[in-house]
Amino acid sequence: MRRPLFALPSWLPVDRYILALVGTVGLAALLPARGPAATVADGASTAAVALLFFLYGARLSTREAMAGLRHWRLHLTVLACTFAVFPLLGLAARVLVPHILPPTLYTGLLFLCLVPSTVQSSIAFTSIARGNVAAAICAGSFSSLAGIVVTPLLAGLVLHGDGGGFSAGSLLSIVCQLLLPFVAGQSLRRWIGPFLTRHKKVLGYVDRGSILLVVYTAFSAGMVQGIWHQVSPLRLLCLLGVEAVLLALMLTGTSYGAEKLGFPREDRIAITFAGSKKSLAAGLPMASVLFGAQAGLAVLPLMLFHQMQLMVCAVLAKRFAARADTDSATHTGTDTDTGTGTGTTADAQAASDGDAAPRAEQGHAAVGGSPR
Repeated sequence: MRRPLFALPSWLPVDRYILALVGTVGLAALLPARGPAATVADGASTAAVALLFFLYGARLSTREAMAGLRHWRLHLTVLACTFAVFPLLGLAARVLVPHILPPTLYTGLLFLCLVPSTVQSSIAFTSIARGNVAAAICAGSFSSLAGIVVTPLLAGLVLHGDGGGFSAGSLLSIVCQLLLPFVAGQSLRRWIGPFLTRHKKVLGYVDRGSILLVVYTAFSAGMVQGIWHQVSPLRLLCLLGVEAVLLALMLTGTSYGAEKLGFPREDRIAITFAGSKKSLAAGLPMASVLFGAQAGLAVLPLMLFHQMQLMVCAVLAKRFAARADTDSATHTGTDTDTGTGTGTTADAQAASDGDAAPRAEQGHAAVGGSPR
């Protein structure tokens, strides 16, 4: 059965988790944690970040990651887009300071360019667009794994003097809150992996609840310190415009770049979606470690970019799928008219069409809900 070319929830995805994040920001604005409550919230946030990265490590299948190494050219392309092209564009955006972006928002924009790619939304949109879902899974996993080390290192290099970067304390925090829990999770995966798989849905709420706690703590600290008075509505509109240009450049660059590098259509789709996105789930806890009390403004560009990429990529994925349907129908009709579709070609086409739905369903099952 042909997929409908228009579906309102997919074309205009209002991510309920984004709504929860906005609600958390509103709660922090109305009832920020102060005094002893702030100390408790900060300690709980630190523990939540460690728990997040422990779960990340415990869930990452080493066997699946190694199996995906045969697509090394694709993975290197995605990593280059995520950790080279994005940061270079972020550095180029420095010319916008201070006339278009204030230094505080530019720091957040630059940090956005350093975080790893998403896993879930890359898989979901690659599946919808009839791309290489397995490659998207591996590319997102490799990017998340590399980001644990690469993102803090890049932050130390490019955020020096911009409100972030390394100090002896931040380096120790990164090791204790990010790297050690991740390694512990990987080490224990053999024993706790089946348990995590059986309780995937419940642990998903733990993930999201932990990030909401991190957001509340960061924005509460910002409210107490009065940093939100530094940003006007006009500046926020300018930030949205800059992020729209950034996303357009990355989507265009990954699509045409993958074509010039000779990747087949399915791989080009995976590169386009995995190479143009940034992970909110990984970026928020990293920002809380790197920026401390200044994390509120630092993660604002990432939150806005995350919702923008969901909306734009949903439309793009539908267009890819419609184009694939059109090409498939044209190809089948041509084979039938010329008499070559009565045998092997027609059977192969039917098999290809039959494989598309299960592969899409596999991708949606992997994400377990709305794209993140």
